[in-house]
Amino acid sequence: MRKVLPLAVTGLLALSACQFAGQDDPAGDAHHLNTMESLPLHAYLPDPSSDGGKVIGKAQWILAKKCMVRLGFSGFAALNTKAVESTYPVRQGSLASRSTVGDDSLYGVDDPDLATEHGYHNRAQDQEESEQPQEWPADQYVALTGTFDSGDSHRAQGNPIPEGGCLGQATRRIYGPAPKTTKAGGLKLTGYFSLPFELWYESHKKAGKDPAWKKADRAWSACMKEKGFHYPDPDEASADTAWYRTEKPSGKEKKTASADARCKLDTDYIDTVHGIESRVQKKVIGERKKDLDAMRAANERAVGNARTIIEKA
Repeated sequence: MRKVLPLAVTGLLALSACQFAGQDDPAGDAHHLNTMESLPLHAYLPDPSSDGGKVIGKAQWILAKKCMVRLGFSGFAALNTKAVESTYPVRQGSLASRSTVGDDSLYGVDDPDLATEHGYHNRAQDQEESEQPQEWPADQYVALTGTFDSGDSHRAQGNPIPEGGCLGQATRRIYGPAPKTTKAGGLKLTGYFSLPFELWYESHKKAGKDPAWKKADRAWSACMKEKGFHYPDPDEASADTAWYRTEKPSGKEKKTASADARCKLDTDYIDTVHGIESRVQKKVIGERKKDLDAMRAANERAVGNARTIIEKA
């Protein structure tokens, strides 16, 4: 399964211009459908960049700052929370250069020209995202997150670290008790938005078993074979281990990715699989609407709680 939370790049201006001219634009249509925003469950995913998301982030750090001071980190009394509101903590020394192999789309490369230039190395490292990592010394990171490595103490300055660290404690103060942990594809899903992520995974898995999806894979694979490339489906092509051996795309990778994107357009691959996944998601939303609506209502209450915390700070 591809990444759950890709960046939004819709290409709507190009699509609108072609429609105004009365012409079809398969590439523009495919690019628009090849985003998380184009699927129904996206409406239930958290958006840290929204007004409510920013309010919650601000309140979390206000509470975490007070918690850290209580744990004995006196320097946090001078922390400017505005400087960290759009960040998430990582342990000092753990940041590494992120591979540019892969992309943030649903179904992989969809632009033959870009693929000819970048291959499958489509993940930009300098993209502006709603949240950025910020390194903290090990003792502060542990106290902030409650994430322990072997040998880490569960106490800070002699004080017990709360479950989930100071940020976890702040989140519970804003949202209330955390929901039960669930699993998707062998991965543990925790947090207040685990339900839509779980449903997204299950929907994708079910959609992939649809005969029409398998037929689309075969059509794409046959197109690739005609161009000299042998892969059963697009995921196999983009995940070829050969692409991960170099920092920059090889000539073979560029040719493979270009053919991949061209075959998606020639076989209407993205339009087909997107339609299947969209139908499955709409069905599961209907089946779990009560739970999803309850989650959305809980988030609205959390935003209200966060506003109160900010006002009293």
